[in-house]
Amino acid sequence: MKYDVIIIGAGASGLMAAIVAARQGSSVLVMEQKDKAGKKILATGNGKCNFTNMIQSTSCYRSNDSAFAMKVLSCFDIKQTLGFFQQLGIYPKNRDGYLYPNSEQAVSVVQVLMMECERLKVSFHYQEAVKEIRKPDYSVVTEQSVYQADKLILATGGCASPQLGSDGSGYQLAKSLGHTIIKPLPALVQLKSPVKFCKTISGVRTTAKVTLNTAEKSLAMEEGEVLFTDYGISGIPILQISRYAAKALDQGEKVFLILDFIPELLEQELLQLIKIRISDNPHKNIEEMMVGLLNHKLSYVLIKEAGLEINKNVKQLNSREILLLVQGIKAFKLPISETNSFENAQVCAGGVATGEIVEETMESKLAKNVFLTGELVDVDGTCGGYNLQWAWSTGYLAGTAAGRKGTGV
Repeated sequence: MKYDVIIIGAGASGLMAAIVAARQGSSVLVMEQKDKAGKKILATGNGKCNFTNMIQSTSCYRSNDSAFAMKVLSCFDIKQTLGFFQQLGIYPKNRDGYLYPNSEQAVSVVQVLMMECERLKVSFHYQEAVKEIRKPDYSVVTEQSVYQADKLILATGGCASPQLGSDGSGYQLAKSLGHTIIKPLPALVQLKSPVKFCKTISGVRTTAKVTLNTAEKSLAMEEGEVLFTDYGISGIPILQISRYAAKALDQGEKVFLILDFIPELLEQELLQLIKIRISDNPHKNIEEMMVGLLNHKLSYVLIKEAGLEINKNVKQLNSREILLLVQGIKAFKLPISETNSFENAQVCAGGVATGEIVEETMESKLAKNVFLTGELVDVDGTCGGYNLQWAWSTGYLAGTAAGRKGTGV
């Protein structure tokens, strides 16, 4: 059977594209290698689905071409996204700009999308993986059959969270059509460290300003709650900077974090505070003096890494030793050896080069009537609903263009 539009991938961008293409009267087939649609949507926002964000800026989207994402988003923006979902039945809950369905259930988002697909008679083929796209007519080949369509949308996702369907197969399909693939790397992912003391402070949560450095320069800075693990470090600030760590590590650079555990105080102010704590409690040892300032396990590691004796009486500390302790609190160095794997990553950094895509329609510049959406493209968002907004915007533009009747776009 021949369709007007075939969409490979039933994730966020694929479902969006299916709806807007079908609304224009096009016959639409969505092909999904997993057993159901929207699996990755269900996992977002801890199951509550942070589906977009009121704050939209260039800094929220990362790419080799930082301007590309904002051009795309200007064609289908946050206001249009909210209107689309409200029409489907999603009443938004705003939490400091982070938008969730009021039901606080990610399944609600999938349900309204699937109800609309059903209303529009969109066809779905599950557990059918695409093996090949044959040129020149772009026939879609699976183990079960061969399908034809006038327009083709690649909405396969990247290779983050392969257990949810994004196994990287879309990159090979895009490459077979002539596209350049910027090497995919894990992003929004935890970082590993080779140091042994990570096991000592595993489970410790604390606020910190985190700076990502190489030997040559600083790459990124974030502030918020970090979580130490037995393998390294996690938390929102770590996820936000992880794509830059992945890129630097892939290029063979030495990567390390500088953590400031009391960012609200300057070094001189913290030095004065420590001196006051010592003078107020001259009977205490160093470890006892630190109680109430930082997490006990973290304090232990900071004291040891500063080369100080845990049981040393504070009256015996000289100026150099006090300064070493302060510097450890304000600029604690944590070497990074690698990122966690794609299985742990929320998204990928890398993908199809944006210069090969028309931003107003997401059509390939290399293969007419072929469109590329979502995470398959070299754009990755920060935490906060940005990767879903990217999926909605690219899916809408691709679906709108592909769903138009006729051979031209």
